[in-house]
Amino acid sequence: MVIGGGMAGLVAARTLLAQGLHVTLLERSGRFGGTVDGRMLGGFQLDSGAESFSTRSATVSALAAELGLGDRIVSPDATGAWVQLPGKDLQASAQPLPNSGVLGIPADPSAPAITAVIGRAGALRAALDRVLPVGSLATRKKVSLGELVRTRMGEEVLTRLVAPVAGGVFSADPDDLDVDSVAPGLRVTMGRLGSLGAAAGALREAAPAGAAVGGLVGGIAQLRDALVEQLRADGADLRTGEQVSSVARSASAWTVTTEHSGLTRRIAADGVLVATEGRAAVDLLAPAIPTLAAERPDPVPGVALVTLIVDVPELDARPRGTGVLVARGVEGVAAKALTHSTAKWAWLRDQAGPGSHVLRLSFGRVGDTPADVGLASDDDVLYQHALADASSLLGVPIGAADVLDWDVVRWAGALPHASVGHRERVARIRALVAEESRTLGITGGWLAGTGLVAVIDDARARAKALASALADAPLTGDPTD
Repeated sequence: MVIGGGMAGLVAARTLLAQGLHVTLLERSGRFGGTVDGRMLGGFQLDSGAESFSTRSATVSALAAELGLGDRIVSPDATGAWVQLPGKDLQASAQPLPNSGVLGIPADPSAPAITAVIGRAGALRAALDRVLPVGSLATRKKVSLGELVRTRMGEEVLTRLVAPVAGGVFSADPDDLDVDSVAPGLRVTMGRLGSLGAAAGALREAAPAGAAVGGLVGGIAQLRDALVEQLRADGADLRTGEQVSSVARSASAWTVTTEHSGLTRRIAADGVLVATEGRAAVDLLAPAIPTLAAERPDPVPGVALVTLIVDVPELDARPRGTGVLVARGVEGVAAKALTHSTAKWAWLRDQAGPGSHVLRLSFGRVGDTPADVGLASDDDVLYQHALADASSLLGVPIGAADVLDWDVVRWAGALPHASVGHRERVARIRALVAEESRTLGITGGWLAGTGLVAVIDDARARAKALASALADAPLTGDPTD
């Protein structure tokens, strides 16, 4: 039994099927995929959530190939993104984002592209990283990304390089992010090599050659669609509209109680893998594991995505590459990032043709107040902000008359927040669940981390562990109603 039909649940179900097990998957909403989804807008098939994946691991590429999508994998345009820094003149304070290092941490702070962003004084301060003793930063528990970068390379690297990247990727401030969760191996490598810059360079060199991200012609949502199609073809019982209300264990089996169309149903299972978001997972399991209630995660940030399809021939020149990451403190700009989708993806550019462009602006970060633009703003307000922000960030006037179509997609609580101490919390949660039963598992982005690679890898690992436990235990559950 898999509870939760996001990408973690779908991948877990596929892994369990491959182990020869019967699988029932229960999803409370009316669709599968979680934050991986798509829709038609202005005649284009566009992603509603994730639109790229990390290629520093072969995880997603291999899955796509297994699902018959290998020939659709593409790399983004090589021009890369820009960063918008604070300043009275927004055009003068926008710079190409250097693509060396990890999460904005430069491998060589003295490189001209880095100095152009952080200034000569910032580069001199960052150069101290090469001679400062590493000390306890490499081994101490609970170190934030912000503390690590600030201590080793200084405030300019943190605020002008790392913070915009962290905001764009994790919707969070570096001081709130657990460095070991968002950059695994960085501190260990720093301790071995003696500097943060050397560690960032080593991690980047160890990654596969080419762009750091990839996509699919036609959108990432195809990955979800192919998974669902294969699961059904292979005999998985996939159900939507199933609100799981309880999970209870008897001597050797589980009973999962659901509410569906006003009817209460009880489903027996030999093993259960919970793949919901964090708060729902804890609420579901706490009655059976009371100590788990203390590990209930805080609410995570909501994100609103405004997509504009515009007719603006001036954007054919791609004035800000594939998009812009926005540093905090940029006056007059509410968005945290803008993706120039038709500049980023050649397949979409070819579909759109000259003059037509797809722009995607993201609103909402950890720490935003109700007064900040984000989920508290209605669609029309966000649309007006998106028009103004796109004009400012791209340096090209874009008005309502230029808009061919637009929409707003909202993801409430969609981004797991790897706060300081996250790894320790995950370890405690895993231990509590394992102590309850080996035939109970738990997975999902709130534990695994942000991004398809982390989610897929963890879902596979937890599903294999559950399959192994079931192989060692007598099977008595009946996977029927």
